[in-house]
Amino acid sequence: MEYQYPIDYSWTTDEIVDVINFFEAIERAYEKGIERDEVMKIYRRFKEIVPSKAQEKTLCGEFEEISGYSSYHTIKKAKEASSGERIFMR
Repeated sequence: MEYQYPIDYSWTTDEIVDVINFFEAIERAYEKGIERDEVMKIYRRFKEIVPSKAQEKTLCGEFEEISGYSSYHTIKKAKEASSGERIFMR
């Protein structure tokens, strides 16, 4: 992509990689689909790094603004889906 992911420079390198992995999973949900269990595993790791709802909302809002992809709607759909189901966003 031709944009920068929203990150916090106080995070460790591993945390930055994991947060970028989360945003890439959201992109995959929109571009070609992603397994529900995979996106939930990545989201759980994201929440370990970003436990605050306020910070999550800020980061995901910034990501949606630059990419057009909604993390909120993707995770909501994943939570409603069954294990093993593939998530496709439109």
